[in-house]
Amino acid sequence: MAKKTSRPSPKPKPVVAPLAPAKLRRTCDPARFAFKSTAELKPPKDILGQARAIDAIELGTGISHDGFNLFVLGAHGCDMQGAVEELLQTKARRQEPPCDWVYLYNFAAPDKPKAMCLPAGKAVRFRAAMETMVADIRATAKAMFEADEYQTRRRSIESGVKQAQESAFSELQQKAQELGTAVLHTPQGFGVAPIKEGEVLKPEEFKALPQEEKDRIEQAIRTIQHELEVMLQGMPGLMTEARRSLQKLDLEFANAAIAHVSGDLEKAFSGVEGMRAYLDAVKADLAENIYMFLASPEMPGQVEAEVTGPVQPQGDDPRLRRYAVNVVVSSDGAPNGRAAPIVKDERPSLANLVGRVEHQSQMGALITDFTLIKPGSLHHANGGYLLIDARKLLMQPFAWDALKRSLKTNRITIESATEYAGMFSPVSLEPEPIPLSVKVVLFGDHMLYFMLAAQDPEFSEFFKVEAEFDDVLKRARPMETRYAAWIGALAACNNVRALDPGGVAAVIEHSSRMADDSERLSLRDEHIADLLREADYWSNKAGRRLIGACDIESAIDGRKRRSDRIRERQMEAIERDIVSVKTSGAVIGQINGLSVLSMGDIRFGKPSRVTARIQMGSGKVVDIEREVALGGALHSKGVLILSSFITSRYAPGVPLSFGASLVFEQSYGGVDGDSASSTELYALLSALSELPIKQSFAVTGSVSQLGEVQTIGGVNDKIEGYFDLCASRGLSGEQGVLIPHSNVQHLMLRSDVVEACAKGKFHIYPIRTIDQGIELLTGVPAGKRGRNGKFPDGSVNQKVEQRLIGLADARSSYGKDRENNGNGDTA
Repeated sequence: MAKKTSRPSPKPKPVVAPLAPAKLRRTCDPARFAFKSTAELKPPKDILGQARAIDAIELGTGISHDGFNLFVLGAHGCDMQGAVEELLQTKARRQEPPCDWVYLYNFAAPDKPKAMCLPAGKAVRFRAAMETMVADIRATAKAMFEADEYQTRRRSIESGVKQAQESAFSELQQKAQELGTAVLHTPQGFGVAPIKEGEVLKPEEFKALPQEEKDRIEQAIRTIQHELEVMLQGMPGLMTEARRSLQKLDLEFANAAIAHVSGDLEKAFSGVEGMRAYLDAVKADLAENIYMFLASPEMPGQVEAEVTGPVQPQGDDPRLRRYAVNVVVSSDGAPNGRAAPIVKDERPSLANLVGRVEHQSQMGALITDFTLIKPGSLHHANGGYLLIDARKLLMQPFAWDALKRSLKTNRITIESATEYAGMFSPVSLEPEPIPLSVKVVLFGDHMLYFMLAAQDPEFSEFFKVEAEFDDVLKRARPMETRYAAWIGALAACNNVRALDPGGVAAVIEHSSRMADDSERLSLRDEHIADLLREADYWSNKAGRRLIGACDIESAIDGRKRRSDRIRERQMEAIERDIVSVKTSGAVIGQINGLSVLSMGDIRFGKPSRVTARIQMGSGKVVDIEREVALGGALHSKGVLILSSFITSRYAPGVPLSFGASLVFEQSYGGVDGDSASSTELYALLSALSELPIKQSFAVTGSVSQLGEVQTIGGVNDKIEGYFDLCASRGLSGEQGVLIPHSNVQHLMLRSDVVEACAKGKFHIYPIRTIDQGIELLTGVPAGKRGRNGKFPDGSVNQKVEQRLIGLADARSSYGKDRENNGNGDTA
């Protein structure tokens, strides 16, 4: 009779089956794309995946009331500015260009330059017309003042004065002769002397005259001297009258010259508000200072007084700068053409925002005038749109307050930072404020937006519209086709090669990995664009016409290699047992936890050893990380939740009498987040049940008070971090990672991890509850409480409960013994 051979008993199936390879990475099949190159695809007509943000932007730009400015927020790497600018370009082309603005000399108050608005495109023409008029006045004035009519009338006035002087002197001389005297003109001035037969008497001859004759002559001399004094005192009045006549003549010809050259200018700009008053002031000042334009004036009426006004030269004569036109805003040559302006302020300081008054050094002093007024971005964007990075704006002193003040008053007032800082400020100007009508668009992240909303009560008054850009897009087959067109447009925009279907598929898979979600695609176009640029480098190096999947993989691998030094050092420390992490065997109260280290753009998973110890106590779980201030608030919250789970599940009606301590071994930095709370709970249950945990497993997941394993972040990095450690030591087929079941949808693991799982060398287990996890980790059934209120014998939960009851009994007995020994209560 043949002897029967016994077959080995089949290996028990785990309570949770490992995930199939298809669940570990959602692939994109290049064969589903009908194109051969993304160059064949038309760019998307709208901004991909940003319908909510587009609606908000349409609303904000469509409402003209005050305060409906926009704050555009989104994650770093989303090209929000480019997208918003593209939307605004379309809207701006349908709007009329705003008026031009110039600053002009204020003849009434030189320190307060006047602002004037001109129709779009006319500011530069007005400046040229003013320059032409001033140049023409120089030539016309010179010609008119050299003309025969002017010279004849001038000589007439001058000769009239001379004749009046000569006539008065002649009459006085005749009267003096009749009285036997004569008026003499000596080097010392005029004098009166006696004469006889036409000759002046000598002193000895005068003394020889009879006394009566001498008395008569002396009386005559006194009479003539008095009349001479009266005549001489009248001469200045005569000269003043002549000078007035000459000035009146000069003014008449100056006005004629000015009228001759200013007529066309007045006609061309007659419809501009304030232009008539300004040109009248210009003409009056030109007429008053017409002598500036005459090369060699020789007119008695000319007053060579110093002309008050700007002192820095512009052209030939510094005094002519008062007639200059400072164009601060002009639509001529604007980048946006005949449309509303769109301005990006890359450095929104106070001066760059509201403008500034510059100074020049002259003779050791700082001086200025209205031609040195420089516009700010608010001036350039007036009547259109101003785009500013909110973080840059807030980093500039006084800029945020100046922007709010401008929006509140609807005026652009040029201000200086020295006024606010209380510093010494040179003599400056007070330019007239310019009316403001602008739509301001701020860009920032979520934290900055919510900080401003919470800390600045005026923020919501000026930025009423929030436009939030999404950084992910739902991944579906039709959307993958649109995403391919978006990738093609991004490649064309960045001047890199087009992609073949394999390259597009690789980008789509990497995009899901960037989003940490197999059901989402990343919209962080700056990161995708960088990937395409690097892939273009590898494609060019290989001599390929199109970017393929291998080029995308080379770019991804290159990025990892460049930033992998810290991760390699961490893994090397574990492999050399400098940092102890076991990947085989079984240990009571010890488990492998997983965390993610992030430093800038570098992110990788790091295995850690978590241990738990139990002793008799009062039910307190000591989180050593928190006790030494290395644990964050979220980590402490997770520890409190697992404490609540133990309290509510085990030994109802029995006071907890255990003390526990939890620690991340060889952790020398901060620990935060609750993703290790399930890991710590498993270690605690192992210590309480005295059942060893298989060290071939690593665990991640947060836990609820009901024992549910909940979603965590960075699941792909955590799995790959543990996989790399196991692979370096050799995959045994027993190793794996326990993850929350809700994280399965987020899996986008590397190809080598998926391949190892497909061969059964590594496993990923989706866990829903703590019971599933502890059963898998210990190989012992967790056990459910039966109708008798007890857990099944030998189950994990039964061992935990019995241990807790035993500790409670031991504590109670210990307390009674102390009382009996007279040592008092130990509570």
